[in-house]
Amino acid sequence: MEYMVCCVPVSPMRAEASHKSEMVSQQLFGEKSFILERTADWIKIQLRYDGYQGWVQQSHLVEIDEEIYLKSDKDLTAELLNEVDYNGHLMYVPMGSALSAFKNGMAFWRRNSVHFKGKVWNPEEIKISPKLIKQVAFKFLNTSYLWGGKSVFGIDCSGYAQMTYKFLNTYIPRDAWQQAEQGTTVNFLQEAHCGDLAFFDNEEGRIVHVGILLNDHEIIHSAGKVRIDKIDTQGILNLETKQRTHKLRIIKRYF
Repeated sequence: MEYMVCCVPVSPMRAEASHKSEMVSQQLFGEKSFILERTADWIKIQLRYDGYQGWVQQSHLVEIDEEIYLKSDKDLTAELLNEVDYNGHLMYVPMGSALSAFKNGMAFWRRNSVHFKGKVWNPEEIKISPKLIKQVAFKFLNTSYLWGGKSVFGIDCSGYAQMTYKFLNTYIPRDAWQQAEQGTTVNFLQEAHCGDLAFFDNEEGRIVHVGILLNDHEIIHSAGKVRIDKIDTQGILNLETKQRTHKLRIIKRYF
């Protein structure tokens, strides 16, 4: 089995091996994966963190040893933009990039050297509180919505929930419908805590949107951009347009 790590700031993961294919997700710098298939220029990978699969450009990956792949990496880049020295050249990587196999600010991915002297976020050292949840969630405010995105350069609703929870040392899957299948159900909106996830469905009853509750009447979510709106038992009320945009289906708690 071949193990890989993402060596560019953000790498699109596509449904098929083509630039014209839908972007289903992204991998950020330092994310690890293993290879499922190959073509001349494309590689189908499965991410170690959440098992998500997609086609990426071969040039966005470098090979790593199994020892590094199996190593549990929790440290994340903490600032919106972070300077990394990659093989002697400056690179800017987004918040939430994985510092894979770093020791004293250095890592060696076979023939590639990586140096990082910036601020590190270790999710295992934090204590979850409403203040901390808001601190993390608000870092993404005004980030533009991007289907398949999961960085401060562009993010979708479920990517936003997953990345926020990653900073809170809590794993949830990549897609909203998968996230809705986990956690403990909160029966009434009035019982919601800061950090609970609210899920919304379409006319067919399919989960199509997710947001992070700040309390029992406010939600932060990626819709057009990461924004704060009102929520009630019917769903989301857009504060700018005063229109209802999403119909509430279920609320789940994960910590």
